[in-house]
Amino acid sequence: MNDCFVIQGGIPLRGEISPSGNKNAALPTLAATLLTDEPVILRNLPAIRDVEVMAELLQILGVTVERLDAKTWKLHAQQVCMPSNDVDRELFRAIRGSITIAGPLLARLCDLSIPAPGGDMIGRRRVDTHFMAFQELGAEVAVDNGSFVLKADRLTGADILLDEASVTGTENAVMAAVLAEGTTILRNAASEPHVQDLCHMLNAMGARINGVGTNTLVIDGVARLHGVDFTLGSDHIEVGSYIALAAATRGELLIRNAVPQHLRMTLMHLERLGVTVEIRGGDIFVPAQQSLKIVADMGGAIPSIADQPWPAFPADLMSIALVLATQCDGVIIFHEKMFESRLFFVDKLIPMGARIVLCDPHRALVYGPSRLHGDEMESPDIRAGMAMLIAALAADGTSTIYNIRQIDRGYERIEEKLRPLGARIERRQVGA
Repeated sequence: MNDCFVIQGGIPLRGEISPSGNKNAALPTLAATLLTDEPVILRNLPAIRDVEVMAELLQILGVTVERLDAKTWKLHAQQVCMPSNDVDRELFRAIRGSITIAGPLLARLCDLSIPAPGGDMIGRRRVDTHFMAFQELGAEVAVDNGSFVLKADRLTGADILLDEASVTGTENAVMAAVLAEGTTILRNAASEPHVQDLCHMLNAMGARINGVGTNTLVIDGVARLHGVDFTLGSDHIEVGSYIALAAATRGELLIRNAVPQHLRMTLMHLERLGVTVEIRGGDIFVPAQQSLKIVADMGGAIPSIADQPWPAFPADLMSIALVLATQCDGVIIFHEKMFESRLFFVDKLIPMGARIVLCDPHRALVYGPSRLHGDEMESPDIRAGMAMLIAALAADGTSTIYNIRQIDRGYERIEEKLRPLGARIERRQVGA
């Protein structure tokens, strides 16, 4: 679908909004349904394109998928098999999260071939960590004509040190290890909220995973897993996006079911941009007309925001925080440590009036505040697309954002959520 957003900016957004289920938890929890031959019910799934693609992949593998309502699915992997013509390569490459089917398929089938995954074009995204973990568990790994071939007579627990705290690498290793013989110790494991969600779901299915939320997971293998009725938590990246949106437009927003405990580092970094919020139980309130003055480091040094693995500032909020910084009084540097192409989207903001110096692929210096004006732009990835949307809503005049299927991959019907807040945003078909 070749749609675009047309946005009339310059209007403070006000009202209440609720985040969808965690997009980055949805894909591995869907993949985890492959680990049992009993039905699994997943609730609070976000209605986004990546989830639809994952469901298509699971159906190719033999999983029956029944939508009980818009956010609740029943999945049954009673019979699982690799298709004779291999997994659809284009479908597999449509999303990064497709790689998470490797761990459960290895545990269930012990013999599979999958293409390389796709996803956002934000730089090289290695998958070595996944397959090094599989090898430690006893699998043989080979590359054949662009596909990964995995074979194992059986999987056996091991003491594994991941070479990086990869989120999907951790998820794949955990899903393979829960059905392995013996005990697996997974060190330098990722511990993001979506990794925790997956582990909680697996434990509810009968897995024995200890250390959830830490960087060391101890997994005692079990013979089989059973079905479960599991509800995904709120998407903390979506909540962070809404906080930035409210502040950038000088609006007032109450974010329901925001899970504040997952936002401590995000809120700490946003305070450097002059953003303050009120925690109201499980909700977050963003007051109107904030000062948005960048707070210098001790001694008056220019502050910085850098991404690192959890619980540090999340990489998925870098683009969004950078756009917010264009509306703040002062100077700040953004240091993108994880992906060498993520910051290239700033070229779309400079014609809007943003004062940004892209120092190199990993660092950008932002001078604010800048009076933004509407422009035409194209979304290169999910988070940059949302960042552009925030810029357009804060800008004077009309903006058009193309390639919004990227935004749709991570944000559920975003225009329908924002209109009740006063946003003037329309989805149009290009050329219509």
